Amino acid sequence: MKVLQPNNKITQLIFGVVIILSLSQICVAQLPNIILINADDLGYGDLGCYGSPNIFTPNLDKMATEGMRFTSFYAAAVCGPSRAQLMTGSYHARVSHSMNELPGAKTGLHPNEITVAEVLKSAGYKTMHIGKWHLGDAPEFMPTQQGFDQFWGFPYSHDMWPYHSRSVWETVEDTVLMRQMRERAERVGYTVGGRWKFPPLPLIEGDGVIEKDPDITMLTMRFTEKALEFIEENKNEPFFLYLAHVMPHTPLAASDKFKGKSDRGLYGDAVMEIDWSCGEILQKLKALGIDENTLVVFTSDNGPTMRYGSDGGSAGLLRGGKGTMFEGGMRVPAIFRWPEGIPSGMCSNEMASNIDILPTFAHLVGAKIPDDRLIDGESLLPLLKAENENSPHEYIHYFGRSRPDSTATYRAIRNNKWKLFVKHSTVGEFHPLELYNLGTDPSEKYDRLDRHPKIADKLLKEAQQFYNELEENKRPIGKTRKN
Repeated sequence: MKVLQPNNKITQLIFGVVIILSLSQICVAQLPNIILINADDLGYGDLGCYGSPNIFTPNLDKMATEGMRFTSFYAAAVCGPSRAQLMTGSYHARVSHSMNELPGAKTGLHPNEITVAEVLKSAGYKTMHIGKWHLGDAPEFMPTQQGFDQFWGFPYSHDMWPYHSRSVWETVEDTVLMRQMRERAERVGYTVGGRWKFPPLPLIEGDGVIEKDPDITMLTMRFTEKALEFIEENKNEPFFLYLAHVMPHTPLAASDKFKGKSDRGLYGDAVMEIDWSCGEILQKLKALGIDENTLVVFTSDNGPTMRYGSDGGSAGLLRGGKGTMFEGGMRVPAIFRWPEGIPSGMCSNEMASNIDILPTFAHLVGAKIPDDRLIDGESLLPLLKAENENSPHEYIHYFGRSRPDSTATYRAIRNNKWKLFVKHSTVGEFHPLELYNLGTDPSEKYDRLDRHPKIADKLLKEAQQFYNELEENKRPIGKTRKN
C-alpha cells in the first residue's frame, strides 16, 4: 500500500490541523478539574482545623493537612456581596453589588460581568452550580446566564420563604412548620414576627422551578447527590463545580443521619453534615482516579451570625461576626487541596481573599482574565505551589453595605499586621478612627491609633487613594428590563 506523504501545501495543512487538534485534546485532558465549595455563615472557628473544640470535622481537617490552609482569608461581611466578589474577582463595591437581593428584586449581578464560570468555559470546562446563588432572581441574572451550563438550587437564601421567623403572621398559614420555626427562634433568642412576606421557596433546575418549599433537612444530602452525579458524568473532561451549601445559615437543619450527633447542637450537626459532604466528594474523586488532578477549595461567604444565639457559629478568637467590619465578620476558613500541584501540610497567614478565586483559577488553566476592566483579585497560584511565600496583596480593603447607585461605603484597610478603621465625610475625605495590630491583637481589643500616628497616616492615604480610584472605575449593578 502506498503511503501518502505531506508533499504539498494542502496535505501539510491537513496534517497540521490534525496535530493541533490532537495536542488540543491532550491539553484539555490534562487540565485540572476544579471544585469550589462555599458554606453559608460558617464562622472562622467552626472547623476542627481552625480550633473548634466541639464540632467534629475529620474530612475538612484531613483536607487541610493535604493542602494549604489560610488563616487570613477574607470574604465580604454578608452573603450577596461576598458571592459577587467570588464570581467576578472584584470587590463588591466595584461591581455596585453591596446589598442582599430579596425575592423579586429588580437588581442582580450585571450580565456584562465576566464570571469565573465564563472564564473557565472559555478554556473548555463543563460548569455547574449547585445550591445558593443570591445574585438576583430575575431570568437575566440567573446562573445559566452567567456561565453555568447547569443549575440546581435556590435563587436566594433558603430563609427567604413563608416560614421565616419574621414573617407577618397573618400572611402565613398556621402550620406545624411555621410554629416550629417561630418556637426555635424564640428559644435561641432571635427576632420573631412582623416584617417579611416571602413567597414559597423555589428549588430550580436549569431555568425552571421543580419544587416549592422543599424539606430543608435533606438539602445538604440532596446537594451532595447532585454534585456526585455531575462529577461522575464529567469524569472524562475538565469540569468546574460550584457547590454553595445553604447551611449553616438559619433555618438550621440536618438529616436524620446527623441530627443530634454533635456536641454543638443543631448548628454543629449541620456543619458535621457539610464535612461529610466534602468527604463524599473526595472519595468519589479517588474512586474515579481523578483525585490527583482536581483542585478542591473550601471556604465560607462571611462570618457567623452572632445574634442567632446557639443557632449562630463562632469566630473563634476573632472579634465580631456577620455584617461587621471586624475580623470575625470577614475573615473566613479557606482550604485549598490539589495533590498534583499543592504541597501537603501548608499553612499561610498571608493575606488572601475570595476576590482571588477568579484570577487563581484562570492562571491555573491558562485562561484569559478580562483586560477591559479592573480586577481586584490576584492569582494565589505561586503561593499555593510554594513558589512564593508572600501575599500578592499589599493591602486588603473592607467595604460595608451601600445602595447600588450610591458611593461605596469604605470602612477599613489592612496592610500586613496593621488594620485601620476609617470614616469619610460627605465630600469623601477620610479620617482615622481606630488602629489595630492584628499580629499581636487578632481580637481587636487594643486601639493603637494614638501610639502609631505615622502608620495610620500611611494607611489613610492609601485608603483614600484606592477609594478615589474605585469610584472612578465602578461598574454598574444589573437592573431588570422592567426596572
